[in-house]
Amino acid sequence: MQTILDPKWHLFAKVAELGSLSRASAALDMPPSVVSRHIAQLEEESGSRLFRRTGRGVVLTELGERIYPRIRAMILASEQLADDIRSSRGVPMGEVRLGLLPSTVAILAGPLFAEAKQRFPEVQLHITEGSSAQLEEWLKEGRLDLSLLLREEDTAHPDEPVLTTLPLSLIVPAAHPLASRQTISFNEVLALALVLPSNPHPMRSRLEGLARQRDASLQMAAEADSIHLQHEIVAHGGGFAITAGQLSAPQRERLATLHIVDPVLSRSVVLGTTLHRPSTHALREVSRLILEVAPALLNS
Repeated sequence: MQTILDPKWHLFAKVAELGSLSRASAALDMPPSVVSRHIAQLEEESGSRLFRRTGRGVVLTELGERIYPRIRAMILASEQLADDIRSSRGVPMGEVRLGLLPSTVAILAGPLFAEAKQRFPEVQLHITEGSSAQLEEWLKEGRLDLSLLLREEDTAHPDEPVLTTLPLSLIVPAAHPLASRQTISFNEVLALALVLPSNPHPMRSRLEGLARQRDASLQMAAEADSIHLQHEIVAHGGGFAITAGQLSAPQRERLATLHIVDPVLSRSVVLGTTLHRPSTHALREVSRLILEVAPALLNS
């Protein structure tokens, strides 16, 4: 069921939220020319500009600033009404867009999809994979409804349920002398050439802070912005990575893990929810399913 408000106003709200026609078109999976044409039609119908173009995107005009809160409230009310009508039989219906971290796809994607299909046959579950930074951005933009995210130590927001907490480990080539050990101290890690994500990145900032506390600095071998890339560089002798979670069986043929101690470091996997959609029946049920199923699978 479509929401009641003219779809062009949904485009207006998305452009206002993201401050860019191109970002709005990407979030809505719509050609930029279509977004631009619809905004132009709205401005013609309004008899005034709604956006002012800048070198970095667009900003609302005075008229746009006045009407945006009312349009946003109408969109939320319209979506809530549509969900109430769909769910009047007490059956969750509609779309739920879920983001998964690469390290959780093999563990969660299949079981979650199968269980959701069995319990909620009228819910369309769309699953997307991405890094924590990508998923968080898509969640903020409203391109995702729910997503697993990484948090350093205990930095989860109060409204983000923690699904599991994973220790950070040093990843080394399987043939390296360190591979025979079970643990390694952080002071020893500081002497190694590391493959780390580029800044800004929460984990890298945290590691740099710990190094400064010891009057030291991280030794950089390479920067790579995905765990898969980091592992590949390590496997080919390009340095040592720091990641969370277990290696798969094929990875253990080329790589080994040592738990970092003194101090023990960990990351949390949390469930984030978008603020750009009402809490629909379908969204709430899928969220409950994730909270029920994911912790056991992630900790197995």
